[in-house]
Amino acid sequence: MDVAMLGLLAVVGVAAGGVNAVAGGGSLLMLPALLALGVPPIQATVTNSISVTGGYSASVLGTRQDLQNQGVRLRVLAPTVVAGAITGCVLLLHTSPGVFAKVMPLLVLAASLLLAFQERVVRLVGEPHGQPRWLRYVLLFGVGIYGGYFNSVLGVILIAVLGVVVVETMNRVVALKNALQLAVGVVATTAYALFGPVFWPAVAVLVPATLLGGFAGARLGRRLPARTLRAVIVGFGVAVAGVLFVRAMS
Repeated sequence: MDVAMLGLLAVVGVAAGGVNAVAGGGSLLMLPALLALGVPPIQATVTNSISVTGGYSASVLGTRQDLQNQGVRLRVLAPTVVAGAITGCVLLLHTSPGVFAKVMPLLVLAASLLLAFQERVVRLVGEPHGQPRWLRYVLLFGVGIYGGYFNSVLGVILIAVLGVVVVETMNRVVALKNALQLAVGVVATTAYALFGPVFWPAVAVLVPATLLGGFAGARLGRRLPARTLRAVIVGFGVAVAGVLFVRAMS
């Protein structure tokens, strides 16, 4: 991999870290870049999952003010997401990359629509405090499986699910999303570093780039009005779903 390719990966990493902090889905920028550089699909997926973790940690740092007084909630929700992520990692290591390529467009579109109609969904499902406790665990376990299996657009799905199971402002939901993304990232990094075919030269470039982009994106995201932030997240999610549909059909 020459200097020009490393420079391209660095630019893509900064952009991906920023998008992950604001709306999620930035890893979809890195995966096509890795594939274009000749990295095999499974190796690109594993490398992608590890590389975004640095951006997740920067996003948590950038939104730490909105995590205040959410420690108890994190201690309740994080173990469920982590258990799902472990399951997802195991599934990926025992399946082909073509399977999730066909399923992901539907998942991304569903998550985007869930967020777009969040208030109506809450009325249908019931206020979070009136929901059965098992519902939040089932949803978050499923999100964890997705995150360990594919990871891309994890933030979009997490925000959609968190909007249904917790009562909080959008900025605080985004902060909670960042913390749970980091938990998934730590699980994926550990599992794939030990058992996956990681392309480490790309990781060495992408991790610091996503750190920079994640911190900058998180700071920007906190300054956006809640309505604007939700519109950005929904719009990006629908756009990503469209790209994935095209890729799946080609």
